[in-house]
Amino acid sequence: MTPSSPHEELLQNVQQDIRAHLGTGRVADYIPALARVDPHQFGLALHTCAGERASVGDCAQGFSIQSVSKVFTLTLALGRVGDALWHRVGREPSGSPFNSIVQLEREHGIPRNPFINAGALVVTDAILAGRPPQVAVAEILAYLRELADDTDITVDREVAQSEADTGFRNASLANFIRAFGNLKNPVGEVLETYFNQCALRMNCVQLARAGLFLAHGGVDPLTGHRVVDAQATRRINALMMTCGHYDASGDFAFRVGLPGKSGVGGGILAIAPRKASIAVWAPGLNEAGNSLVGALALESLSRRTGWSVF
Repeated sequence: MTPSSPHEELLQNVQQDIRAHLGTGRVADYIPALARVDPHQFGLALHTCAGERASVGDCAQGFSIQSVSKVFTLTLALGRVGDALWHRVGREPSGSPFNSIVQLEREHGIPRNPFINAGALVVTDAILAGRPPQVAVAEILAYLRELADDTDITVDREVAQSEADTGFRNASLANFIRAFGNLKNPVGEVLETYFNQCALRMNCVQLARAGLFLAHGGVDPLTGHRVVDAQATRRINALMMTCGHYDASGDFAFRVGLPGKSGVGGGILAIAPRKASIAVWAPGLNEAGNSLVGALALESLSRRTGWSVF
């Protein structure tokens, strides 16, 4: 099939580059609802600031975005509480696994950054702000639907229940943070909100569209709506670059050179500033919990386009 645009040809070439690796990696089998996902699936989509779109593979297949949601809840929290958030969560890479509890005691319940699980729980707590979890979840869902310009985004209730049934480490993190006074809401309500947030179900096309404001200084280039101010946008992108792939963030920056945020559902959102938002999905994970094939695809795309920020 002849590509209808240069970007479609680009994505088809990237898909060809990674074809031999499809199915590699290990799905997140510690979450029962994710253990059954076929690791051979692959989707890739991009949306440029000029409004051009392209996609290949299983780009319309919904998946659990998991920790990719942390980009959007961070944006939402910064819009609500501003720089006060940084009194409760740090801005440094952790150098530890995403669900580690080790640093919290030494650092008095202040998580290293908003993208590890401990930090994301604090961000979720800031969004919850004394309201019932279902109200906060509805707000997060509406926010993603608005950013993606698509109402066909849902919370996967099976995944959310799987997380609740097996999320003992997250419960430990939340209780530990609460012991230091850095969670303001009841632990159970924070966890309920967080598990539903991580269970948001999107496809690559929706995810690329939702992240487009981060490639355009905080403004949706298609509608002109300002989502977040320019300074916060720079900070979110900086955190995606330095912390978005947990203790493998340095390797992702080395190989891809774009701000990115991964999730154990196999999705990655990557931002090419002033150019495009890119979403890739391949369920098989590497040892650090990031999509193995997804990272290879973004490495190929960055090499072919020269979009690396370095």
